[in-house]
Amino acid sequence: MKPVWDLARLQYEPMQSSDLEDVVALEQTVYPHPWSRANFDDSLASGYQAWVLRDAGGELLGYFLLMAIVDEAHLLNVAVSAERQGQGLGRFLLNQAVACARGLGMESVLLEVRPSNTRALEIYQRYGFQQIGRRKAYYPAANQQREDAIVMRFGL
Repeated sequence: MKPVWDLARLQYEPMQSSDLEDVVALEQTVYPHPWSRANFDDSLASGYQAWVLRDAGGELLGYFLLMAIVDEAHLLNVAVSAERQGQGLGRFLLNQAVACARGLGMESVLLEVRPSNTRALEIYQRYGFQQIGRRKAYYPAANQQREDAIVMRFGL
């Protein structure tokens, strides 16, 4: 049975440098080609919207990073702990990212996703993101290969 989250008891707050050890550790467990600590440091230094979600005991459940460009927000990274996937936390983080973009006056949210990441594709499609393009050889892949990215947009 999936846990029912008491959202009032979750800790949702801006990502700080002190969160990065946990963030990088989670990142490395859920992505085959994870961001480096430097990627997260650079995002924080650039002032991107970066948020973490922790349970009442302080365990990192997930996070997202959002970059605002003129009238469009780019969802750079979103992740949920492997042990907590399928429990509604990804949807919660997407809701928060979209709310953040709206609060910044953005008109849409853009993201890229691997075609091989069918679970994420389904989540984004169910949420209402529409495919608008494809970036050839965007992501690193196994054996020195590259994988395309599906570009998706959600209008606000």
